[in-house]
Amino acid sequence: MNIQDAEKRLSELRSKIEKANREYYDLDSPSLEDDEYDALMRELRGIESEFPELLTEDSPSQRVGGTAQSTFSKVQHEVQMGSLQDVFSIDEVRAFCDRMFAEGVKEFTVEPKIDGLSVSLEYHNGELVIGSTRGDGFVGEDITPNLKTIRTVPLSLTEKLPLLEVRGEVYMPKKSFAELCELQEKNGEPLPKNPRNAAAGSLRQKDSKITAQRKLDIFCFNIQRIEGKQFSTHSESLEYIEKAGFRIIPDVIVCHTADEIIDRINEIGQMRTSLPFDIDGAVIKVNDLSLRNEIGATTKVPKWAVAFKYPPEEKETTLREIEINVGRTGALTPVAVFDPVGLAGTTVSRAILHNQDYITEKDIRVGDTIVVRKAGDIIPEVVRSAKHADNSEPFFIPEICPVCGAKAVRDEDEAVIRCQNIDCPAQLLRSIEHFASRPAMNIDGLGEAVVEQLVNADLVHTVADLYTLSLQDLTALERFGTRSAEKLLDAVEGSKKNEPDRLIFALGIRGIGQRAAKLLCEKFGSVEAIMSASEEEIASIDGFGKVLAKSVFTAMREPHRIALIERLRELGLNMTYSEKKVSDKLAGLTFVLTGTLPTLKRDEAKKMIEDRGGKCSGSVSKKTSYVLAGEEAGSKLDKANELGIAVISEEEFLKMINEEGET
Repeated sequence: MNIQDAEKRLSELRSKIEKANREYYDLDSPSLEDDEYDALMRELRGIESEFPELLTEDSPSQRVGGTAQSTFSKVQHEVQMGSLQDVFSIDEVRAFCDRMFAEGVKEFTVEPKIDGLSVSLEYHNGELVIGSTRGDGFVGEDITPNLKTIRTVPLSLTEKLPLLEVRGEVYMPKKSFAELCELQEKNGEPLPKNPRNAAAGSLRQKDSKITAQRKLDIFCFNIQRIEGKQFSTHSESLEYIEKAGFRIIPDVIVCHTADEIIDRINEIGQMRTSLPFDIDGAVIKVNDLSLRNEIGATTKVPKWAVAFKYPPEEKETTLREIEINVGRTGALTPVAVFDPVGLAGTTVSRAILHNQDYITEKDIRVGDTIVVRKAGDIIPEVVRSAKHADNSEPFFIPEICPVCGAKAVRDEDEAVIRCQNIDCPAQLLRSIEHFASRPAMNIDGLGEAVVEQLVNADLVHTVADLYTLSLQDLTALERFGTRSAEKLLDAVEGSKKNEPDRLIFALGIRGIGQRAAKLLCEKFGSVEAIMSASEEEIASIDGFGKVLAKSVFTAMREPHRIALIERLRELGLNMTYSEKKVSDKLAGLTFVLTGTLPTLKRDEAKKMIEDRGGKCSGSVSKKTSYVLAGEEAGSKLDKANELGIAVISEEEFLKMINEEGET
């Protein structure tokens, strides 16, 4: 390869690796498999080694892959959070050992390499003050509230050192990952690719309550900074932080020879599938901390450590069929059915193919020889098509629901194709739960378990059937007494009086939330008028665009929806809107709500704004008029301050709407 070809290839490699880094570190949605990424990085380093004059400081080989996200405030790392040099063969491990022996090294530690998200935990006088992501190694993201939801993160330490900064790896246990996949599949939501992506996405949630639900865990593996203590070895420092209350990286072994290290690597590899968490390698480190300082580091990685990466277990098999399952939200999910193969200790014969884009990108066809593996050693996945069958044809998800025969449509903003029939049996449970939910028809007592009972008992086939239930129907069900049955019937009957904007929202029209439903009713005054409105009339509503208008227009002309609305009318549901605006005092103003208000619930404040002609938005922009902030206001408050948007308290807000004597 001459220097011109090398320069051209380096440009291609750097571009691909930068794209992959952003997908992996920042978007938690990688398109490259780990081994594909590793191959690109090895080729990059090989060319840079052959042509050192082409090595640049901004090369991906010289930097950690992530960047600090604007969603969270930035944290400057006092000690760089670098990555590790990867090695892929035993020969490379021996070469590393030989280099270290030449430096006078006598001891190493070998430990499993947890596949998660690297974080820093900083304690002042024994109290956790800030937790952050690695970011680019120099600047990370402040995710303290989310890290506090992890039960194994100590909030307070028994020994109150002036300063202690510990580095750890946040991960999602295999059991939690399986539960999350089951839940998201049940809800028709995209499945996380693997436990590492699921952990990273969970840790970056704006709402820490969501993070708490994901059941994350952490292993700590290094002291970044400490005041008031000194250690001579890495293993000694781990013993200290374990006694201090941290959950340390498991199975750390001290080794003295290359053969001991290789034996330990093989042992960790053998127990890989039986571990309750995902690992992708073994880490070999110099144990002596003073020698580490002498050996030093590059701009990206320490010279005193390497990470041995295990190859993924992959098997070839034949794809016999692609089934289409319909989820509770109407999502059509393709599932690969293939000849059974043994993977990670179990036999598998099915794997979700996610969506049409996934199938098209990998060109997966029925009859193909496919390569399969388990994501996180749990969820089977199709990695690629190894060979097309003779006369095979590209596969396309049908535009007809296989359950009810209704039209299935792909949203412009999603990769998912959905059945449009709200009465489709496959999504009946979800539709009824949404219809009865508090923001919709607010039928108290009609939760998931009761809905399932009603459907299984063949009492409810559409949401309209809720209004024909009798006392006898309900008391015949298990765990339903006369009093509980009467309360549910009262709640169902009471929902008939709701304003029709609740009904419009309850019908589950794509893109129509509570605010949009209210705007429709304010514009047209009745459900009948909405059904008769043209696409242009709907699009003229302030806040509506062509896409939303088309969604409403199309939904209101679907035969099954027309029949459902007519039946609900006959059953006595209110179809005429009577709510009026309190005033136009806030007309033309856009508010963003953040944090916990002292007395008002967020929905109450939102309604007060909308009743006075104002708008509420979920994000801060230059178009925002005011940010209404309460306690624990997060990134929205930071964004408002950055843009110079006025920030008001609940007291100031109430004064604003009452300044003309409103009650």
